[in-house]
Amino acid sequence: MHYAWEDSPVGRLLIGGDERGLRFVLFEEGRAPVVPEPGWREDPAAVADAVTQLREYFAGVRRRFDLPLAPAGTPFQLRVWEALRQIPYGETVSYGELARRVGCPNGSRAVGLANGANPLSIVVPCHRVVGAGGRLVGYGGGLGAKRWLLALEQGSRRMLNL
Repeated sequence: MHYAWEDSPVGRLLIGGDERGLRFVLFEEGRAPVVPEPGWREDPAAVADAVTQLREYFAGVRRRFDLPLAPAGTPFQLRVWEALRQIPYGETVSYGELARRVGCPNGSRAVGLANGANPLSIVVPCHRVVGAGGRLVGYGGGLGAKRWLLALEQGSRRMLNL
């Protein structure tokens, strides 16, 4: 596994991948802080495309990521993560709506767990999922990061403190 650290407007990110593709974009701080595992090799060149696209996203010039992705998960998690990629930039859906989209209309809790296990934060936009009535709930990087990402996508310069 190759990785690099990237400072971002929502905190320091650990970005990693291998020959199959991008494996993770994780927050150093937040609900589940991370550190590189033994055996991983720091190699910014190996994840340079991901770093470039994330910088473009944060600058407001990229709306969709074009990277080979290789997240590890159960078949259900992979289905949920693929559905997350279909949520348009700047839009949000509820956990219940996402559950319906993956064919599990009574499974909003299971969808929430899969959403929370997403290893590709930002790239697979789990921040676009909100609670009932549009409430901001749960995000691995913290609610401040989620609020910032949604404000970026919705063009709210005031919320970004720009």
